[in-house]
Amino acid sequence: MTQVLDRPVDVSGSAVAERTARRRTLLEWIAIHSLGVAAALFFTLPFVFVALTSLMSDQQALTRDLVPDTWEWGNYTKVFDTPGFLTWWRNTLIYAGLGTVLTVVSSVPVAYALAKFRFRGRNLSLMLVISMMMLPPQVVIIPMYLFWAKQLDLTGTLWPLIIPMAFGDAFSIFLLRQFLLTIPDEYLDAARVDGCGELRTLIRVVLPMAKPGIAAVALFQFFYAWNDYFGPQIYASENPGAWTLSYGLESFKGAHHTDWNLTMAATVLVMAPVILVFFFAQKAFVEGVTLTGVKG
Repeated sequence: MTQVLDRPVDVSGSAVAERTARRRTLLEWIAIHSLGVAAALFFTLPFVFVALTSLMSDQQALTRDLVPDTWEWGNYTKVFDTPGFLTWWRNTLIYAGLGTVLTVVSSVPVAYALAKFRFRGRNLSLMLVISMMMLPPQVVIIPMYLFWAKQLDLTGTLWPLIIPMAFGDAFSIFLLRQFLLTIPDEYLDAARVDGCGELRTLIRVVLPMAKPGIAAVALFQFFYAWNDYFGPQIYASENPGAWTLSYGLESFKGAHHTDWNLTMAATVLVMAPVILVFFFAQKAFVEGVTLTGVKG
């Protein structure tokens, strides 16, 4: 009769390896999240500092204190009571809102043609669009200013900044074109077989599928127009009634150069709409930017 001896299983080595793997995983988790928290604080603390300073009194804003002794919410009322501030708000909303709508409406058909049509000179047209992206606006500002001032007499208004957006934007066209390349041609062919023309195909098929890309372009354009300082300085500086928030804030800072609490309150009011818009539209924005350039 053969006697089978039970050999003890050495589990010490595997247990040590398992504990080492868990420890390594825990350390990696801590390191990654620590870097994430540090990066979040790096970007968040300046906004927190501006917000806290905006709620301080005149005297405390000039000290090294970081937290207000008394929360002066009336600083925001004083900012709104500043002559011209509401006018700057209205002008900025018109400039950013109308400019964004015109840019999207004018850029979508051009991007659709460059992405889905086959015609002679398509690559050349695309290269021209890309070259326009590389052209700094300062290069053509003198002839453009002379055109708007001498020929159309529109200086002192925001129309020289809004009207060109009705003819498309190079960056928006390129970004939308890259996104539209990700839409399969089979959907367009099926719509054409059903009797849809190109315009109806664009409206009924392409636009619903291109919402993330359109949202990304709209946000980019809205942020650009809202923060634009160079354009209003060139065309609207002579007329305070046409100033935007970005340009008016410089005048506000000059008038309240020692009242840092009021200056910070005005800064918060300028930044708040942009932050809110991005907060509510970040999903579509990130999706549009992520999917752009997957193909083509």
